[in-house]
Amino acid sequence: MPGAAEWIGVSQKRPTVRLVSIVTKTGDKGETSLMYGRRVLKADPRVDAYGYVDELTAALGLARSISNEKLLSSEIFAVQKDLIVVMGELATTPQDRERYVKDGFHVATAAMVDRITAVIVDLEKDKFLYPKDWVIPGGTAVSAALDFARATCRRAERRIATFMADEKDLNPEILRYLNRLSDFCWVLARYAERTSRAK
Repeated sequence: MPGAAEWIGVSQKRPTVRLVSIVTKTGDKGETSLMYGRRVLKADPRVDAYGYVDELTAALGLARSISNEKLLSSEIFAVQKDLIVVMGELATTPQDRERYVKDGFHVATAAMVDRITAVIVDLEKDKFLYPKDWVIPGGTAVSAALDFARATCRRAERRIATFMADEKDLNPEILRYLNRLSDFCWVLARYAERTSRAK
């Protein structure tokens, strides 16, 4: 699981991490643990799925770290917290899903999708937000980082769509959220460029 501590998802009932050494040696033979300790190969499609989301979280962290714009930083941070929810759910097998929810862990919801959709709609009220020409990433460092996060999000979305073809009972809100999130990243990138032009 990702992180320098033992990551155990987001729960209303307990802290999100237990501090342990990053060196466990349990993955030295190509295996890893899912939620509740189920061992699988690191090449398992489920691990692949939440691994792509982990990459997306890191890409967003880069964008947030170089942003001086309060709205951007707060929105990116909120999305990063949402993605921890997504990773936790992806790292839980169908056999453990009932236990996962009973233990108070959050799952992806329509409300998560609606929240970032509302931000998109609000930002789009600025008629000068979108450029007239085709966007080439790199207008600013922050927008470039957000465009990279957008492309990373699309890759995660494609991988999870493939995973869902086999995992029929996977929460469909996960895919909806990632689809909307790529749009969200694109809009935030244009907002970063817009605020840069306005200075």
